[in-house]
Amino acid sequence: MAKPELMDYEAALAKYEPVIGLEVHVELSTRTKMFSPTPNPARGEQGEAEPNTFIGPVDLGLPGTLPVVNAEAVEYSIRLGLALGCEIAEESGFARKNYFYPDNPKNYQISQYDDPIAFDGSVEVELGDGTVFHVPIERAHMEEDAGKLTHVGGGAGRIQGAESSLVDYNRAGVPLVEIVTKPIFGGEERTPELAAAYVSVIRDIVRALGVSEARMERGNLRCDANVSLRPRGQEALGIRTETKNVNSFRSIERAVRYEIQRQAAILEAGGTVTQETRHWHEDTGRTSPGRVKSDADDYRYFPEPDLMPLRPDRAFVDELRAALPEQPVLRRRRLKEAWGFGDQEFQDIVNAGLLDAVDATVAAGATAAGAKKWWMGPLSRLANEQQVEPASLATPEQIAGIEQLISDGVVNDKLARQVLDGVLAGEGTPAEVVEARGLAVVSDDGALIEAVDAALAAQPDVLEKIRDGKVQAAGAIIGAVMKAMQGKADAARVRELILERAAQ
Repeated sequence: MAKPELMDYEAALAKYEPVIGLEVHVELSTRTKMFSPTPNPARGEQGEAEPNTFIGPVDLGLPGTLPVVNAEAVEYSIRLGLALGCEIAEESGFARKNYFYPDNPKNYQISQYDDPIAFDGSVEVELGDGTVFHVPIERAHMEEDAGKLTHVGGGAGRIQGAESSLVDYNRAGVPLVEIVTKPIFGGEERTPELAAAYVSVIRDIVRALGVSEARMERGNLRCDANVSLRPRGQEALGIRTETKNVNSFRSIERAVRYEIQRQAAILEAGGTVTQETRHWHEDTGRTSPGRVKSDADDYRYFPEPDLMPLRPDRAFVDELRAALPEQPVLRRRRLKEAWGFGDQEFQDIVNAGLLDAVDATVAAGATAAGAKKWWMGPLSRLANEQQVEPASLATPEQIAGIEQLISDGVVNDKLARQVLDGVLAGEGTPAEVVEARGLAVVSDDGALIEAVDAALAAQPDVLEKIRDGKVQAAGAIIGAVMKAMQGKADAARVRELILERAAQ
C-alpha cells in the first residue's frame, strides 16, 4: 500500500515540532542597478518594460566590464538593516557566488557571504488576535538579482514539460537585500500564519522606509520558506526543505502548512526528508521537487576582487537611525486605537493592504469610518474588476473631498457614488464634478415641500397612518420624493417636512 502523501495537520503537530527559517528577497527601488548605471526596472512602472530593454554591458558580464557599487543601494540597505534592529557592520564586503544557470549571465552572482552589511536583529510580529512573536534576524546582506526565465510549452509556465525557455535580463543586476532569519521556534500550530505575518511586516517596513515598492505580484518581494520537523523532545533540527520564491501571503501560509503535513507523512512512514529546493504550485496547493539543496561550499564563494570593502561612516549610520519611521507594529496599534475599530474590522483593512490609503485619507480630513467605507467598498470592488491596486484609482485627497461634501450636506451617499464615478473618469475634483453634473442636493424648502405635498396627495392613506403613530409609514413618501427629485433631496429634511405636515 502506498504511503499517504499528507499527514493530518493536528496529528503532525502532536508528534513533531515545526521549525521554520525565512529568506526574504527585497528588490530596492534605486535609480540604477546594483553595480552598473543601467536604469533599475524595479522602480515605478519600469517593471512593465519589454524584455531585455533594461540591460547593459556590466549586467551581461561582457569581457572588460567592471562593477561599481551603487551608493544609493548601500544607504537603502543600511536603513533597512537598522529598521530590522540589526547591527551595522563597520566593514563588509562582496563575494562571488559561483553557479551556472541561464538567467545568470556572468556565471556568478555578486553577493555578501561571511561579512554582511547588517546582522543580529529582531522583528516584532503581531498576529491577528494580538499574539506577539519576536522573530530573530541572522543577517541582511546585499546582492544583485538574477534574470528571469519564462518556460514555454509546459503547464502553467513551469519548467516541467516545457519545450523551451526564454530569458529576460532586465532584472539581472537589480539591487537586492536578502533578509535571513535564524531558526524560528515556538510557532506550533500557528507556524504557517506566523510565516505569512512576518513577511507582511517586512513588506510594511520596506514600504515605510521607501526603499522598495514591495509589490509581490511583480517579484519586488519574494520569500523562500525553509521548513523542517523534529520529533517532540529531540534537540537536533530535522532536515529542511526550501520552498522558493513564494509571492503572496496566502501562498506562504499554505506552502508552510503543506510542507509540515508532507514531511510528517514521510517521517511517520519511516522515510527521510530530502534536503532540496521545492516549488509552490498555487493551482494545486502542493509543492514539487526542485534541485538538491546546495550548501555554501558548493558555490565556491571567494572575495570579489573588483570591489573594495565597505566601511560606512558611523555618523552617517547614526543619522539614518535617527530618521527611521515608526515601526509597523507600533503604528498599527496607534491607528487602531485612534480610529476606534474592533480587531477584525482593523485587520480587514490590513489584510486588504489598505492601511496606508485609509491613514492618508484620514490625514486629509476624512473620518476613519468614511475612509474605510470608500476604500474597502467601491474602490476595492472596482480594483478587483480592473485587476489593479485600489490606490491606483484615486488619491486620499479625492476621497477625503467626497467625504467632506457629504459632511457639508452638498451631496448624499447615493449622489456621492456618482461623484466618485466622475472623479475616476478624470472630470476634475469632487467639487468640480458636483458642479458639472449638477449633483448637489436640493436644499430649497419650497421645492421639497412641493414634492412632499405631491407625494402625500398620491398616497393620502399614508398621512393618516403617520397621524395614528405609524411613523415608519413615512418611508414610502420619502422614497417617492427622492425618486421625483432624482435622488437630489436631503432625506432627513424630507422626513422632517412630512412629520410637520402630519402634525398640522
